[in-house]
Amino acid sequence: MAAGFLAALSGGAVEVRSAGSMPADQINAVAVEAMAEVGIDIRSEQPKVLTPDAVESSDVVITMGCGDVCPVFPGVRYEDWQLDDPAGQGLDSVRPIREEIRTRVLALLDQLGVQPVQVVPSR
Repeated sequence: MAAGFLAALSGGAVEVRSAGSMPADQINAVAVEAMAEVGIDIRSEQPKVLTPDAVESSDVVITMGCGDVCPVFPGVRYEDWQLDDPAGQGLDSVRPIREEIRTRVLALLDQLGVQPVQVVPSR
């Protein structure tokens, strides 16, 4: 969800990579539905393993509780976002997580000096 928000709200101004230390076999269907509600289509995304090369070539790495498993490189900015895991939760529980992620992504864009674009849900 964070990568979807970052890609959409940055209007392409930010290169986004999404990966995890222990990715699931497939993207969370409830997360896909929650993002579709706000006009962001993440259906085509596939879980990927976080590689040291991806981390080292990034300016900012947002982690969500990977702790010591995530590679750390000098000169890379790290933020650990403590969020509830949407896995196994229903849509009503995932919506507040989605909104917390949106808030954090907007703050990150502000810190990066990127003006967010408006995303309008299709009806």
